[in-house]
Amino acid sequence: MSKITTRMKRHVRHVLKDENPTIWVGKDGLTPQSIAEMEKQLQKNKMVKVRILPAALKELTTAEEIAKKAAQATEAALVEVRGHVFILFRKRKSPETPSEQPQP
Repeated sequence: MSKITTRMKRHVRHVLKDENPTIWVGKDGLTPQSIAEMEKQLQKNKMVKVRILPAALKELTTAEEIAKKAAQATEAALVEVRGHVFILFRKRKSPETPSEQPQP
């Protein structure tokens, strides 16, 4: 999981405070499709807001556990879990660039 500073957490929360969640975790829990969508949105926007529907919360599963699993699967930092909504943040993965050769 990536590290995130308190200042950065505050910034991410501020940016997403008025936004609606863009991904919903349903009764099937964290599916490969939902993880793939989180990856896609993290790569594009660096942050994603996810809502966990009540059907996903079984007797032994909490919102925090689901959020931690999602953060681990996407290698992102878990910014906040508030009720059934959580926020993930990850710096963009830069594509591998070949080292530049000096021109003669």
